[in-house]
Amino acid sequence: MNHVQVNALEKTKIHNLRFKRKPSAWKKIKKHWELYFLVLLPVLYLIIFKYVPMFGVQIAFKDFNVIQGIWGSQWVGLKHFETFFNSPNFWLIIKNTLGVSFYSLLAGFPIPIMLALALNEVRTGKFKKSVQMVTYAPHFISTVVMVSIIMLMLTPHVGVIDRLFSFLGWEMTNFMGVPEFFKSIYVWSGVWQEMGYASIIYIAALASVDPSLYEAARVDGASRWKKIIHIDLPSLIPITVIMLILSLGNVMGVGFEKIYLMQNPLNLSSSEVISTYVYKVGLVGANFSFSSAVGLFNSVINLILLLLVNSFAKKISETSLW
Repeated sequence: MNHVQVNALEKTKIHNLRFKRKPSAWKKIKKHWELYFLVLLPVLYLIIFKYVPMFGVQIAFKDFNVIQGIWGSQWVGLKHFETFFNSPNFWLIIKNTLGVSFYSLLAGFPIPIMLALALNEVRTGKFKKSVQMVTYAPHFISTVVMVSIIMLMLTPHVGVIDRLFSFLGWEMTNFMGVPEFFKSIYVWSGVWQEMGYASIIYIAALASVDPSLYEAARVDGASRWKKIIHIDLPSLIPITVIMLILSLGNVMGVGFEKIYLMQNPLNLSSSEVISTYVYKVGLVGANFSFSSAVGLFNSVINLILLLLVNSFAKKISETSLW
């Protein structure tokens, strides 16, 4: 076969590959139907419980009337947003929401990482498993039980803390009634409850580190501290950036249940956040349009923060959500 025939044969193969009929989408689905079926369930969940309810967001721009329905209710534009912005409690609520969120982030974000690094250095199997069990267990305590424990610990006259103060000769303090103590009680009880469970993802990241890196560091005479700085921490950077983006993107989304259960008339100036305000003013008062407007405002702020933080992380590092 001469050179001309070889070139002709190669051109024919290239032509056949270029114009080869691609399999249809239905054939692909039929071939891998198990995978598509697995994807179908979460997609249906998103459509039914996330996207369909967005239809009701329009009541934030209407004076919703149950009898008239969503379509029949009067359109009022930004009236409910203006009512919220002009509320005398607006800045107090925003300050409390941001204060609790950033306090929780500053206190609760690094501790799971430190716990994961510490557990990664433990070589005794039984001790390591015991520490993991003790730190993971509080996550499975329900919020109501957790708040009950806090109340029993801090209740004047009968609480453990008050008994300890009395034994030491210190003055009794109603911690749950002092507004300045509320954020610290809320945040550090949450850190204790969630630090073990939150560390799982970082422990998994450390488990994927190539063992040859530790062996090379050991041969070079690196101490444990240097191994943590030069091997463990760099391996945690990608997942840490992702978790930080997600946390900052939800900075306005302070949970409702725990804060509401911990509230009382004495600490209300420090504990009233957007979620509890929406419940009291919007839902208890049956002002559904107002509560939808506040919830929509909250969601838009979270979305903007998520986009900004993700964009910033993408510029300064190679890790981002998209």
